[in-house]
Amino acid sequence: MLSELKEQLPAGSAVEYLEKLFEKIEKSRLNAFTSLAKESALAQAREFDKSPGKGLLAGVPIAIKECISTKGIETNCSSRILRGYVPPYDAHVIERLKAEGAIVMGKTNMDEFAMGTSTETSAFGPTRNPWDLERVPGGSSGGSAACVAGGEAPCALGSDTGGSVRCPASFCGIVGLKPTYGLVSRFGLVAYANSLEQIGPLTGTVEDTALLMQVIAGHDWRDSTSAKKGFSLEGLKDGVKGLKIGIPKEYFGEGVDGEVEKAVWNAISTLENLGASWQEVSLPHTRYALAAYYVIAMSEASSNLARFDGLRYGLRVGEDQDWHTTFSEIRSQGFGPEVKRRILLGTYALSAGYYGRYYLKALKVRTLIKNDFQNAFKQVDILASPTMPIPAFKIGERINDPLSLYMADVFTVPINLAGVPAVSLPCGFAGHLPVGLQLMGPHFGEAAVLGAAQAFEEATPFHEARPEVI
Repeated sequence: MLSELKEQLPAGSAVEYLEKLFEKIEKSRLNAFTSLAKESALAQAREFDKSPGKGLLAGVPIAIKECISTKGIETNCSSRILRGYVPPYDAHVIERLKAEGAIVMGKTNMDEFAMGTSTETSAFGPTRNPWDLERVPGGSSGGSAACVAGGEAPCALGSDTGGSVRCPASFCGIVGLKPTYGLVSRFGLVAYANSLEQIGPLTGTVEDTALLMQVIAGHDWRDSTSAKKGFSLEGLKDGVKGLKIGIPKEYFGEGVDGEVEKAVWNAISTLENLGASWQEVSLPHTRYALAAYYVIAMSEASSNLARFDGLRYGLRVGEDQDWHTTFSEIRSQGFGPEVKRRILLGTYALSAGYYGRYYLKALKVRTLIKNDFQNAFKQVDILASPTMPIPAFKIGERINDPLSLYMADVFTVPINLAGVPAVSLPCGFAGHLPVGLQLMGPHFGEAAVLGAAQAFEEATPFHEARPEVI
């Protein structure tokens, strides 16, 4: 836990701890990191050893997903087109982390431009799951999740556009939170789909997730969607007595692995034994969520990624020719197959004659999905479901079947469409692979979600399990 680490560091050596982490990373087979900020991190650790700070994360190393801007450290989104790009500024969340004394130790691998469910589309090669090196860690924040689960970093930041924090948290057996849209500033997050994405923490325990949220949440004038709200640890240990939990009937049954469903129902029974009650609810428009999500996400991606042309920064190939030829060659060689696929589909959905048929219709479906959640939260306090319908699959098993990869996001994308918070935490195993329990709350209902997660964690041993294969 971060609180225990903070207590140990002043008595020991932040430099020594950090050097051990770097040594472990260099020997690792996980491929969780794309770069290490050794020089700056060790310099900061030496300063801490001389004069321990009093910030909430003073002396604590943290790993940062590749798409979050870090001043002086390359931020390439695991894409060839941005190799060599070093931001001249920090993202808002990095500013907050540094203000509380955290040490940025390096950048973590991800699906290229956060487009994926497996961290296989990275230009740096796939990240491996620490529970089974032949399997994916989930995506797109797979590097962040794998390094925490594998003991290479005590905590990390990821981003969640359609499950990119919760999916790898589930597959790697750790805690991952997708906050309410607007609670954490997106300033400095390289945009994929602006209306869907949020930065969120990946940690070993619920308490650590709450601590990181206390640091990174809050208003930022540079993000027009930033809410004028912060985050408090108040109520985290109040338990679940009297809590009403909704079980969406659409999130169980067909397509859900039997062992995953069993582990989640056992978790619900545990919460019931702790004093909560549950009832079935319906989110009737769930069946349209994936289609609506991918139309919206790809449309926004095609617009956002138009800025990457290699003319001002990033990849440059051959000799310059006319603008159209140069632009096409740079993007052809710079983007991977999945990014190209999403740009093409998004451009098509936004094109004349199809905007109303696809994009506008998807926005209307999004409103219906948001209404489903609002109606459900009139009956219950939180919702519970599997995070992912299956445990981690093997590397290469689905990468050539994009539809099956997209289908794996069926329980995570509705949360991003609705803008509500959701946490994934370990609740059992399917064979030797972790299973994640997803708890969802109303807008700015992080306290209820994390409070229930904390109660479950204290009553079960799953968060203490560590992978043997790393």
